[in-house]
Amino acid sequence: MNALPHGALALSSLEEQMLQPGVKGLPLTAPLRQGAIGVQGWNVLHGDTSFPVALLKTSALRHNLEWMRDFCDRHGVRIAPHGKTTMCPQLFGAQLANGAWGITLANAVQVRVAHRFGVRRVLVANQLVARSDVRMVLQLLHEDPGFECVVLADSLAGVARLAEEVDAHPLTRPLSVLVELGLSGKRAGCRTPEEALTVARAIERAPGLVLAGFEGYEGLLVSDDHDADLRAVSSFVARLCALVREADDEGLFGTREILVTAGGSSYFDLVARGFQELHGLSLPLVPVLRSGCYLTSDHGMYQRHIEQLDAREGVKPGAGLRAALEIWSVVQSRPEPGLAILTMGKRDASHDAGLPVPLWHHRPGPGAAHALPDGCEIVKMNDQHAYLRLPEGPVREMLAVGDLVGCGISHPCTTFDRWPLLLAVDDDYAVRFALNTFF
Repeated sequence: MNALPHGALALSSLEEQMLQPGVKGLPLTAPLRQGAIGVQGWNVLHGDTSFPVALLKTSALRHNLEWMRDFCDRHGVRIAPHGKTTMCPQLFGAQLANGAWGITLANAVQVRVAHRFGVRRVLVANQLVARSDVRMVLQLLHEDPGFECVVLADSLAGVARLAEEVDAHPLTRPLSVLVELGLSGKRAGCRTPEEALTVARAIERAPGLVLAGFEGYEGLLVSDDHDADLRAVSSFVARLCALVREADDEGLFGTREILVTAGGSSYFDLVARGFQELHGLSLPLVPVLRSGCYLTSDHGMYQRHIEQLDAREGVKPGAGLRAALEIWSVVQSRPEPGLAILTMGKRDASHDAGLPVPLWHHRPGPGAAHALPDGCEIVKMNDQHAYLRLPEGPVREMLAVGDLVGCGISHPCTTFDRWPLLLAVDDDYAVRFALNTFF
C-alpha cells in the first residue's frame, strides 16, 4: 500500500524539522535537525542522552512485524493495527509496508493525523457522534475520494446522526458502516444480536450509508481466569460470526466484500480461528484483526497473555513477540539500604496495568548492561520518581547514585502518549533514529 506524495512529504518533513533544546529525552543545548540524531554517536549506556529516555529496540520491532505478517498469512486474516497505541507515523508506515490492511483509530483527530502521513485506509473503532467530528471525516473523504474510512454504529440514533450529516455533506460513494456488537455491562456496542440486526437494517435503508460488516472487541473479556476467558472469547466471536451470516442471508450488505473485525492484543489467535468458520457467504470475506500492542509487546500484562498464546500456537519459547519498549532512568538517591530512587515517574511510564519492571543496570560507560536480580521491584511512583525496592544481597552495594536502570513497562498505550519523541536503538543501545508521536 503506497503512501500518497503528501504523506511521504509529511514523513520526510519530520526528519527535516529542527528539534529545540528541551525535547524530552534529548541532551540538546542547541537546535538539531531530527534526521541528524543517528550520526551524533549517542549511546544510552554511555549516558549520552537525557534521562529518563524512552527507547524502542529496532531488532524487536523488526521481529514483531515479521511475526505478525506470518501469523496473518497462516490464519488467512488481515491486520489493521490500532494506531492509538503509538500514534507514530513512522511505525504506521512500517506496519503498512509489512502487509497491514489499514490502520485502526479511535477518533476523528487521529484520522486526520494518519491521513496527513499517507495512511490510505482507516477503521474508526469507535462511534463518531459529535457533529463536528463526523463533518471532519466527511470533509476528508470529500477532499480525497481515494481515501477509505470505515466507521461504527451501535444504535438507531447513531445511524440517524451519520445519515443526517452525509445528507448535508454528500459523498461520491456511500459511507461504510460497521455494526458494533458489545457486551453487557461493558462499553459501547449493541447488547444483543437482535439489536445489532436492527441497527444493520437501519444502515441498509439509510441514504448515503452502506452496511460493510460487523465489529466487536473481545479484549473486554480479559480477566484473571484464563480458562473462563478462552470460553468467553470463543463464544463472543461465534456470536459475531453468526451476525454476519444472518445479515448476509437478509441481503443487508451493500459492499463488494464483507468486513468482520475484532482482535485485541491478548486473544487474537482465538479470533483468527473463529473467523475461519465463516465461509459460504454470498460475498468475499475480509477478516481483520486489530491488535495494537503486538508491535512493541511489553514486560507485563501482554507478556503474560502472549506466552499463553505462544503455547496455544505451538511457538517455541523465545520465538514469539518480543518486548521492544524500555524506559531508562538514573539512580537519583540511595536514601535507605534497600531503596533506590529513580528519575522516572508517572509522567514517563504507564502504571494503569502494573508498575514498570526493572530489568537492567549499568554504570555509564562502555560495556553491556547487567540484568537486575530477582526481587528488585518498582513498588511506587510519584510524578517524577520511582521507588526501586532492592532485595538483600550484593545489589544493594552494587547500585550507586548516577547508575542507569532500564525498565520494561506494562501496557504500551499509556507510555507512548507521554513521549512526543522516542529513540530507536540497536541491541548495543546505540541511537539510530527518532520516532515521533502525535497525541
